[in-house]
Amino acid sequence: MSLLSLIEARQARVGVIGLGYVGLPLAMAVARTGFTVTGFDTDPAKIIAIKARESYIEAVPQEILAQEVDAGRFAATGDFAALGACDVIVICVPTPLTKHREPDLSYVTRTCQDIARTLRPGQLIVLESTTYPGTTDGPVKQVLEETGLRSGTDFYLGFSPEREDPGNRAFDTSSIPKVIAGDGPIAGALMQAFYGAVVATTVPVSTTATAEAVKLTENVFRAVNIALVNELKVIYEAMGVDIWEVIDAAKTKPFGYMPFYPGPGLGGHCIPIDPFYLTWKSREYELTTRFIELAGEINSAMPRHVVTRLAEALDQFAGRALSRSKVLVIGLAYKKNVPDIRESPSLKLIELIEERGGTAAFHDPHVPEVPPTRAYGKLRGRRSTDLDKATVKAFDAVLISTDHDGLDYAALARWSPLIIDTRNVFGRLGIKSSHIFKA
Repeated sequence: MSLLSLIEARQARVGVIGLGYVGLPLAMAVARTGFTVTGFDTDPAKIIAIKARESYIEAVPQEILAQEVDAGRFAATGDFAALGACDVIVICVPTPLTKHREPDLSYVTRTCQDIARTLRPGQLIVLESTTYPGTTDGPVKQVLEETGLRSGTDFYLGFSPEREDPGNRAFDTSSIPKVIAGDGPIAGALMQAFYGAVVATTVPVSTTATAEAVKLTENVFRAVNIALVNELKVIYEAMGVDIWEVIDAAKTKPFGYMPFYPGPGLGGHCIPIDPFYLTWKSREYELTTRFIELAGEINSAMPRHVVTRLAEALDQFAGRALSRSKVLVIGLAYKKNVPDIRESPSLKLIELIEERGGTAAFHDPHVPEVPPTRAYGKLRGRRSTDLDKATVKAFDAVLISTDHDGLDYAALARWSPLIIDTRNVFGRLGIKSSHIFKA
């Protein structure tokens, strides 16, 4: 049977490389449509968890994982030689930045080298990792074609940017429209057949570079607009104007305005990182990305602004220096109701507080312990502090960095002598007090 026939009959064997926040939900979505899926990951802990039917991703319910494993539709392995048996291979590996804010494609390159070792005619290789326009048709194709096989003739190549929103229960992998593109018409048809079987809506575009640009555009849009409201926050703060009240009033306009909200900084695996892939690529064309770079500067400066506000509030309200203060940071995750701490501004806030001589701890119901991170190794192993009256009263200030649902904010307002609120959680709850400061 041809690959197209195998896909249409749900007989194509699918491999998903990278079983993290993108790969595992995708693998479940594909398996639930009837395909047999093998997940690949270099982390033995993930393989062990899956074999034990234990989900480590909140977006994948335990019972769904167990159901697909028990039905024989999903299995996980660290043996990349098994890629040769897969008809469709989807790459969902990290694409971070280097310390100089340049694209780090090492994970993608190593993955392509793994695929190349068993690459055979008739396979469809799809990249989902966010990257700059030209990656799929450039470095990815180059590594795979070093085997002597040719894209569009022997194997087929496509790109489909991941669209995940951790913690958002209104959308999942299957219900979010999927942008797709193939390297040539045959690859495009295979992409449509495969993703059309998995998601409710596909959005075909003309080239893989266009699809790559779509993802960057989505995240640049958010990064620039968040930077705008962060800058407005600082300006209006100096004027004695509440940015949150301004936004609430502005969003009543039924046209020409879309609300974005300020915060303590950007977090997650997309918005703080992806725009700089375009910044880097634009240099090849001798073009600058001034909006993107300025937005990055503004958003990166927010944790330091918050700590400055914290120090000022401690001095003015409590007559106490930050260097002699204990601060409890609420929320370590980068957004509410998820356990994901990638690029979380909370980590930077803790670091800055301690750089200024203060003592910092955190409470997060979703993050019991700080896992290993590339940039904040000194925080590894710290555990979430209990949230009770005696504990909170022992701190000089509480800093709301992530507004998780389910916390008793009214009790926090009663227990804490000083609160710095970066998310307007107390404003939304209608709790006003002279000891609550917005930042």
